Amino acid sequence: MSRFGGIAAVLAASTMVAACASAAPGGSERTELALRPVFRGLSSPVFVAAAPGQPNSLYVVEQVGRIRVAVRGRLRSKPFLDIRGRVLAGGEQGLLSMAFHPRYRTNKRYYVDYTDRNGDTRVVEYRGTKALRQLLFVNQPYSNHNGGQLQFGPDGWLYVGMGDGGSGGDPENRAQNLGSRLGKLLRINVNSRRPVVQIDGYGVRNPWRFSFDSNGDLYLADVGQNAWEEVNYVPRNSKGVENYGWDVYEGTHQFENKQASGSGRLVMPIAEYPHSQGCSVTGGYVYRGRALASLRGRYIYGDYCSGTIWTLRVAGAKAEDVRRESISLEGLSSFGRDSAGELYATSLSGTVYKLTG
Repeated sequence: MSRFGGIAAVLAASTMVAACASAAPGGSERTELALRPVFRGLSSPVFVAAAPGQPNSLYVVEQVGRIRVAVRGRLRSKPFLDIRGRVLAGGEQGLLSMAFHPRYRTNKRYYVDYTDRNGDTRVVEYRGTKALRQLLFVNQPYSNHNGGQLQFGPDGWLYVGMGDGGSGGDPENRAQNLGSRLGKLLRINVNSRRPVVQIDGYGVRNPWRFSFDSNGDLYLADVGQNAWEEVNYVPRNSKGVENYGWDVYEGTHQFENKQASGSGRLVMPIAEYPHSQGCSVTGGYVYRGRALASLRGRYIYGDYCSGTIWTLRVAGAKAEDVRRESISLEGLSSFGRDSAGELYATSLSGTVYKLTG
């Protein structure tokens, strides 16, 4: 299943329904969730990010190859970055995400992940509109499963999600092959003059969106093949390299009759759902904001195809109280968060929403 395949290029505006108030765990009243439009008229927004030291700004990544900036809630007409001439956009390709250096307020460096005019993946370091250096180049054998997420981890390294290279069923067995950078969670020490690229995890199909909680725990949502979508969890104190199972497993279910390769610790998802409920998982964040008290500490995620949104809480490395929220968003391409920990959601129809009560 393609990340954005099978959905009309222009999506209708989402119908948003607030959740009915009910008792939350612990007896507190559960917040009524809603999605409030904050920016409209964007070109296929796929990510939202905040820059350190800029509490009043938000950055929106457009798949076509632009980054827009909003200051005090107003979207500026001049792009923060425009690299449309370098980007092949459409389907699962394009400018896919960005990440600000933790010391951005002093060094002004940030990073972008995009597919170039040949469809290959590039991760590039920028200051302003100037490309400083290329940190990663990966040849893409097919046009789908490009991954694309960038996030800084608790170790200060830049993490990069790489899909298995595309087609269907990982035909060249790249995800389980430690000699390939496809089907991997990579990390790069960007503070080195000669950055080293390491494999942090493998056995992923298309980790379109992953995130680190404020305590360093990793939540990785991996887009499935024909039957199952999954959310994986790795605590910060985990040692060694994880094997997320693809293409031996799709979710917790055997996909191919073979054994997982390598010495990585096999990780089974903490949550999964069948394709009767959606077809392409969109990973999100653990909510650490202040506006929605009953949501605090819960991980939010959804599905691009159905627009369904779920939340869960992790306890003892297991998911508990998985619940389907009554809000939904058609064309749910990503979640994002601002400097205060409040959450946003993007729709390919061109609108960015803020999660509110």
